[in-house]
Amino acid sequence: MTDNQATSPSRRALIGWGGAGLALGAAAAGGAVAMAKTGDDVDPAAAGTGAAVEFHGAHQAGIATPVQDRLHFAAFDVKTDDRAEFVQMLKDWTAAARRMTAGKAVGEGAYGGLAEAPPDDTGEALGLKPSRLTLTIGFGPSFFEKFGLTDKRPAALVDLPAFPGDNLDKPRTGGDLCVQACADDPQVAVHAIRQLARIGFGKVAIRWSQLGFGKTSSTTPDAQTPRNLMGFKDGTRNIAGTETDRLKRFVWVGEGGDGDAGSAWMSGGSYLVARRIRMNIETWDRTSLQEQEDVFGRDKGEGAPVGKAKEHDKPFLKAMKPDAHVRLAHPDSNDGITILRRGYSFTDGTDGLGRLDAGLFFLAYQRDVRKGFIPLQRRLSSKDALNEYIQHVGSAVFAVPPGVRDSGDWWGKTLFSEEA
Repeated sequence: MTDNQATSPSRRALIGWGGAGLALGAAAAGGAVAMAKTGDDVDPAAAGTGAAVEFHGAHQAGIATPVQDRLHFAAFDVKTDDRAEFVQMLKDWTAAARRMTAGKAVGEGAYGGLAEAPPDDTGEALGLKPSRLTLTIGFGPSFFEKFGLTDKRPAALVDLPAFPGDNLDKPRTGGDLCVQACADDPQVAVHAIRQLARIGFGKVAIRWSQLGFGKTSSTTPDAQTPRNLMGFKDGTRNIAGTETDRLKRFVWVGEGGDGDAGSAWMSGGSYLVARRIRMNIETWDRTSLQEQEDVFGRDKGEGAPVGKAKEHDKPFLKAMKPDAHVRLAHPDSNDGITILRRGYSFTDGTDGLGRLDAGLFFLAYQRDVRKGFIPLQRRLSSKDALNEYIQHVGSAVFAVPPGVRDSGDWWGKTLFSEEA
């Protein structure tokens, strides 16, 4: 974990990063995920939990990648107005991400260096496997107001409108940029965000963050769909990482930024919507099984659509109640709208009134937010029976650039074309 790399920043540079410590809240312990009668809910991709995911590629890892079990998501505010300083930070972040996803320490490691200087790495991931860590970066709408980039803001990166029922907490909303860390070991994911925050000290600051456990979606073909905290499988027809045609159609931005001159730098990228959805757990837990199944339009035991035997059976939407979640969210009810989901469950203690602060941290990737999440959520927010038991309390949207292609590339290089 201490081997070096030519692209790693020097210890002298890192002294500036680590001058102030980063206080991180304790990670919430993961809850047990309800299992189906068949007992095979577990994603088979989890068999390689210690493996490393390739960092380089045409697209960023952490989108179509098989979904890991843990999440640490962080939104940052930019604190510097020095463009060159920010670009250097992106390069330093990329060098650190390249090493961490390979299971290596940042820079020269957590020990063995100058006793008078902070170590290059905080050390809590020493001895741990890569755990399929992926790091995915995105830029929020407010980011393009900085560094003279207003003409580079993609037309598809729109501010999300207010939806019926929203009760957004401003401190948990928005952000200039984000980093999504997914791994099978929560300590590996938390370590990754901690290192990037240290490296960015003085240039960026965490605006809000979210820990997640128990993935609620799968991108692995034919895998059993994981369950949410309501005990149901949802999104069984999620796009699989092997479905290149569906990914190209619904997730990846096309050549030339889909015809938008300002977003040519986004070719091969995607757009991310993040929503913190709190569940009214106590109310749900007192609801009859029949009503729970009617709300989702699924059998709770197998996850099968109404009148069907297995979760992946094609649903007969008219057999469901008109306000059933599956019926309203299905592509056949929405002119074919399809998004790639990578959501996670969360529990953040209680709300001071004895109720669990728990729910779904919804993450969805799509080719165009205007044609994906926005029309879909408008339909759901006004008609879905599930709204009685949930509330959207946090929200953000980001442009996720294409992948880092090789050792000479870095996050955001296509955007900062002058420096590139």
